Amino acid sequence: MTTDEGTGTDTFQGGDGDPDRPIRVLLADDQALLRSAFKVLVNSEPDMEVVAEAADGAEAVALARATRADVVLMDIRMPGTDGLAATRLITADPELSGVRIVMLTTFEVDEYVVQSLRAGASGFLGKGAEPEELLGAIRVAHAGEALLSPAATKGLIATFLAQGGGADAGREAPAYSERLSALTAREREVLVLVASGRSNDEIADRLDVSPLTVKTHVNRTMAKLGARDRAQLVVTAYESGLVRPRVE
Repeated sequence: MTTDEGTGTDTFQGGDGDPDRPIRVLLADDQALLRSAFKVLVNSEPDMEVVAEAADGAEAVALARATRADVVLMDIRMPGTDGLAATRLITADPELSGVRIVMLTTFEVDEYVVQSLRAGASGFLGKGAEPEELLGAIRVAHAGEALLSPAATKGLIATFLAQGGGADAGREAPAYSERLSALTAREREVLVLVASGRSNDEIADRLDVSPLTVKTHVNRTMAKLGARDRAQLVVTAYESGLVRPRVE
């Protein structure tokens, strides 16, 4: 990803470096019938194409490396190497830093989903989602945004951490302090608002600045914190202790 700080926009360049080429999608699910349905749907769109299919996590990792897919639709539960392990392997590989992962799950409120976000996934989508939601998720992930609605952010991440999922947050906080100290006061403010699930437009209204300015702050904050995308900013905000979870 390269960031144009003058405009606050992101440019994601994959395989052939052509920004006009279709979004390259990798399907990872152990159900062949479901993969086939997803493939037909994705290939029906002019701006995306399925470049490979994997029946388990190990195969997904290998194909991500071989195809340099832009977005992986990753089932969480697969035999052998599951989606969580595969996500960790992909996000830990510097050569795959441009790959975005969308987790597919039957249960949206799931401890496993939170672990996936921590592992580097850009977000999650229920398998019962409407076709347009799935296609929209691919585009959103490819653009570097997070598939985290305000409800998901507050109800899933915050609640999970409050109930014990963040037991390590206190021990992890010192590790974040140095990186957080590199943020300006405005960047910290933006990070807190991102963690609350607000969009750039909503943050702009709150701070009385332009959405473009907010996007620039978000980009710089991601760079300073080493975050792959917006989803990682949310997780970092909670795990660092900058934002305290609240159970309603």
